[in-house]
Amino acid sequence: MLRLRMSAGDAHYGGNLVDGARMLALFGDVATELLIRSDGDEGLFAAYDSVEFLAPVYAGDYIEAEGRIVRFGKRSRAIAFEARKVIAARPDISATSAEVLVQPLPVCRATGTCVVPERK
Repeated sequence: MLRLRMSAGDAHYGGNLVDGARMLALFGDVATELLIRSDGDEGLFAAYDSVEFLAPVYAGDYIEAEGRIVRFGKRSRAIAFEARKVIAARPDISATSAEVLVQPLPVCRATGTCVVPERK
């Protein structure tokens, strides 16, 4: 699992809205760690099978992203991902205000396939 704060540099649209592709980049990092742990190799991301953007993410929000391998093929690994907002920026109160969410808010879910090299 990764947890990080979205910065102003992550904001791509008006109102400090973060581009959804940023969640996919986090999923790529999660996949890399999963593959190293399971196969000892970073592998390669082959394709996303599905992606759902569920809620907006803004600069100042804290996001946690996690994944799990749901199927092992000979060289392929199917992975399910979820990103959740755990702290929400509150610019309506002040520029530096934020609140810890009682329940993490799912912001993105995806499934994808990665491949690893054949064992030598």
